[in-house]
Amino acid sequence: MTGPGGSSPVSTFWSERQGEGPLVAVAVHAGSAVRPSLHDHLALDAAGRLREEDPFTDRWAHLAPTCLVGERSRFEVDLNRPPERAVYRSPDDAWGLEVWNKAIPEGEVDLSLALHADFYRRLGEILDEKVERHGGFVLLDLHSYNHRRESPEGPAADPAANPEVNLGTGTLDRGRWGELIDRFIADLADSGAIPGGDVRENVKFRGGQVPLWTHTRYPERGVALAVEFKKTFMDEWSGAPDEGRIAALSGALRSTFPGLLASLRRVIGDRGGDA
Repeated sequence: MTGPGGSSPVSTFWSERQGEGPLVAVAVHAGSAVRPSLHDHLALDAAGRLREEDPFTDRWAHLAPTCLVGERSRFEVDLNRPPERAVYRSPDDAWGLEVWNKAIPEGEVDLSLALHADFYRRLGEILDEKVERHGGFVLLDLHSYNHRRESPEGPAADPAANPEVNLGTGTLDRGRWGELIDRFIADLADSGAIPGGDVRENVKFRGGQVPLWTHTRYPERGVALAVEFKKTFMDEWSGAPDEGRIAALSGALRSTFPGLLASLRRVIGDRGGDA
């Protein structure tokens, strides 16, 4: 399953699965591939890129009946940033990293931005269909973040400012969606898979372009939760997974689905059980 465009570059930029119900998940930073025409311009090696990508988040996205998963690296184009910031031009755009060894041709930038636009066009088609059929939707925007930035053996970041799970809700109407948010936090914290039940809101991140775009387009019918898992499920330096932790977090995330759907029905109204 591919994006629109047949054999065009878009067709390999993301994968998708269409399913029943109003629950959708995206993992826009799961991929690590970079198109061949950019290889000669890259200064940052694959290991350096991997550290800022979100490997294994695709597994969680596939828990939802409908999902879109990014197959390419955020260093090609970052789908969770607005178009004007989606292509990293300088180290200031990329955590101080030197991404390019020479300026990217404007034609390459244009292609990257076209991919960005095509992704949001396709996401809009999918979400429009969810609104038409179910009256609304829940979108889980799945990410991860580093907490051992000094070195592989260095100390972990202060837990006070680095929750096990950060829920970004900075662009939604909490007055409308507060019950759903609180239910999601409680269900995830009570799953038994999150150390100390440490799920907090807007501590590390408030959410990026995916939720902002969603809430702008569907202010009363759609809610996007930016879910950021601390990289305790993998070695953030080598990329090696902890399969047991990934499985446990999968179960924890899945356990929130009934509550999300029940809360969605209460907010948007029951559509004959479709939600």
